[in-house]
Amino acid sequence: MDKETINSGNNKDEMPYEKFLRLGAGALTEAELLAIIIRTGTPGHTSVEIGKQILDLPSVKEDGLNGLHHVTLKELMAIGGIGEVKAVKIKCIAELSMRMAMMTAKKELQFLHPSTVADYYMEKLRHELREQVLLLMLDNRNCLIGEELLSIGTVRSSLLSPREVFVTALKSQAVHIMLLHNHPSGEPAPSRMDLDVTEEIRQIGIMIDIPLIDHIIIGDNKYMSFKEAGLL
Repeated sequence: MDKETINSGNNKDEMPYEKFLRLGAGALTEAELLAIIIRTGTPGHTSVEIGKQILDLPSVKEDGLNGLHHVTLKELMAIGGIGEVKAVKIKCIAELSMRMAMMTAKKELQFLHPSTVADYYMEKLRHELREQVLLLMLDNRNCLIGEELLSIGTVRSSLLSPREVFVTALKSQAVHIMLLHNHPSGEPAPSRMDLDVTEEIRQIGIMIDIPLIDHIIIGDNKYMSFKEAGLL
C-alpha cells in the first residue's frame, strides 16, 4: 500500500500507517487512527488533518470518540475529503467498537448482579438519544430467555404499560423479569414516574408469580439499580 496515498503528504510526522507498522496502534493519536481509516487526504489537507476536523465536530468534541455514534453521515460528508464511502466506514467503526465492548461485558453477565447487567447494556443504551425500555425475561435459573423492546419515548420520557410487560412475559413463559431503560440526559436518578410504574409492576408480578427482580436505569457510564437501592 502506498504511504503517500494514505497520507497525502511527505512529512514523516504525519505518516500514521508507517508509525503503526513501527510502533503499533497504541502509539497512534486518535486523529492518526482516523487517518488510516480515511486513507487519502485532499490537495490542501492530509488525512491526519481531516481526522482532526472529525474530532472537532461538536458532538465528538464534547463526548470524545463516543460522539461518533451521534455524528450523522451528512455532518461527516460536509468535511472536505470525506465522501459517502468514508463516512459509512467511520460510522461502522463506531458500531464495531460498541459491539466489541458489549461482547467483553457479556462474559461477565450475571442477572443477579446488577453491575454486570449494567455493564453489558451500557454501550448499547447510553448512546441512544431517546428513552428506550427493555424487558428481560429469565427462566428459573435466572438465565436470559428473551429480550423485548417495549417502547421508545422522547428525550425526557418513555411510555411503559404494565399490561404489555406481563403479556410479553407470559408469552415467553418467563419465571422472572427485569426492566432496563436509559436516561439520555446521562443521569440515572429515577423520576417520579419511574418509581410509580416500577412499584405497580412489582405488585402485579407478585400477584401473578412473575416477580420483577430489578429495574436498572442506564446513564452515561453510570447506572442505578432499584434492587441495590433497596426499592424492590
